[in-house]
Amino acid sequence: MSAQDRRIRSILIVGGGSAGWMTAAALSNTLGRECVVTLVESEEIGTVGVGEATIPPIRVFNETLGIDEAEFLRTTQGSFKLGIEFINWGRQGHRYFHPFGTFGRPFDMGQVHQYWNQARLAGTPVSLDDLSMAWAAARDNRFAPPSPDQRNVLSTYDYAYHFDAGLYAAYLRRYSEARGVTRHEGKIASVALNGETGFVESVTLEDGRNFTADLFIDCSGFRGLLIEEALHTGYEEWTHWLPCNRALAVPCASSDDFTPYTRSTAREAGWQWRIPLQHRTGNGYVYGSDFISDDDAAATLLANLDGQALADPRPLRFVTGRRRQAWNRNVIAVGLSSGFLEPLESTSLHLIQANIAKILAFFPTRDFDPLVIDEFNRVAATETERIRDFIILHYKLTQRDDSELWRHCAAMDVPDSLANKIEHFRRFGRLIARDMDLFGAASWTAVHIGQFNWPEAVDPILDYRMADGQAWLARLKAAMDAEAARMPTHRQFIDRHCKASA
Repeated sequence: MSAQDRRIRSILIVGGGSAGWMTAAALSNTLGRECVVTLVESEEIGTVGVGEATIPPIRVFNETLGIDEAEFLRTTQGSFKLGIEFINWGRQGHRYFHPFGTFGRPFDMGQVHQYWNQARLAGTPVSLDDLSMAWAAARDNRFAPPSPDQRNVLSTYDYAYHFDAGLYAAYLRRYSEARGVTRHEGKIASVALNGETGFVESVTLEDGRNFTADLFIDCSGFRGLLIEEALHTGYEEWTHWLPCNRALAVPCASSDDFTPYTRSTAREAGWQWRIPLQHRTGNGYVYGSDFISDDDAAATLLANLDGQALADPRPLRFVTGRRRQAWNRNVIAVGLSSGFLEPLESTSLHLIQANIAKILAFFPTRDFDPLVIDEFNRVAATETERIRDFIILHYKLTQRDDSELWRHCAAMDVPDSLANKIEHFRRFGRLIARDMDLFGAASWTAVHIGQFNWPEAVDPILDYRMADGQAWLARLKAAMDAEAARMPTHRQFIDRHCKASA
């Protein structure tokens, strides 16, 4: 290699799991064999593996890799996801749906939720959920792909997946190795830094094998073996806004309720997830250790399963927040090593995907230009903070006062960026978008209205329009109901198109 050639020629990924193998797959697909990509992982360490629910951008990631959807779902015991049902979040006994897609489509000069609010204030309320095509299908456990015809109400929803994260990592490992990625088994014993630059030069395994690279990707989980233990990057903690710091995960036998959506049920000291796969149902309890003991949390989780538990609950401890720099020197953190946001809105795998996309967008030379690194870190921080605010919204907008956790969340101060959004919606139902918001208008609307942050007044622009909003909402609901009734059930669709062999 000539002195003028500053291309990255070798990349070492430290850690496997979803983060490591998603990274390996994307790099090998993009760089081909012009760059040597190596992955080191230890089967002894294992992976967290709670990220079994996703959001629609995962489809773009798979499509970019050229992955066939049906094959992927068969291999990972996957199912479809039209959104998330939230139970007991705003109030005990209440539920609402966060759909993928939109609430109908904009009508006349206003958004659908503005006409919903107009009807409510006029004394003729309708259910906002019933104005979502995703919910029209999901409530009866039905599924079919959206229509590409933008004139059709079937084009107004989107979907993601539930799948076994361990099987997904194994699938991507096969994909990556077929494209030249080399995997080495072993635990890292030491990390060598350059005495002048502070860059990582190599890692040494317990058996003495040594690996060098130009660029290192840290996928070592919460430990942050390179980004934190070696480079001491620092961590920004957000537990004052997101007080849950532990989780228990347990699979159970499948039930007849094969929902094409994730379910999140608020409990006394946190919330419980339910994720239906083809071969089992994934469950977990995310909770704050200040508000419940580990034993009581486990008892709560096991008492609220659809079927027989298939294992003992597996514990996980975390500190919500982000690394102060996702990219430090020649190390980029991907996955849990870059930070953690609880999986309330299924963003764990998306944050992996987002950092991979930024690696490709800001791909360095061996000069590691600080201008490039700074912009990467600015974008990474902003994206994570926007997701953070959306998750905090669920906790802040609670009217529950039946336990210490919910009283704490209702009373807590929130970031100014979020407080401003809450107040704008409370006054006129207006949605204030911020730079790099991952979640769009329908998502914010679903949580605001689903948790009773109802607008005090109609958007003034509607006073100048003569449209019959209530009649239009009724026609919209009827069209959605009719289309949903023609769909196959979730189980029927999977059996026909992507049923797992075992």
